[in-house]
Amino acid sequence: MDFIERLADRVNEIQGLPVTCRIGYLGTDESFVVYPLPGSRVVSRFMDGMSDQQLNFEFAMKSKSQSEIHSTLWLVQNKLEKLKNLESHDGSFEFEELIITNKPYINNADDQGWFVFLLDVQANITVFKEDE
Repeated sequence: MDFIERLADRVNEIQGLPVTCRIGYLGTDESFVVYPLPGSRVVSRFMDGMSDQQLNFEFAMKSKSQSEIHSTLWLVQNKLEKLKNLESHDGSFEFEELIITNKPYINNADDQGWFVFLLDVQANITVFKEDE
């Protein structure tokens, strides 16, 4: 299923991002990432092999500039809140909605001047049965 890839692609289409969003975890330098969170679940399973799922994801940004993180994550949050459509490239899912579960918030500040802020979302999608 290519949902997280399409989500990252959509975020990277937003004009004015200071850094590209990638899938994975924060690096040692300035970075902006998205990754899955625990708690995702199948809501309904159907006889034809399809399922409705709730998937939890987190966007994290690390920088020495709090204002850059703040403006970036609020921009992303505002765009994602209005997201109505997200197309799968491999036909593996159908998008229903994206819910902002936590607005941008600070998670960490270290003694080297790095700040980490997070933004949490939940996606509701229908996942189609994979061909065997």
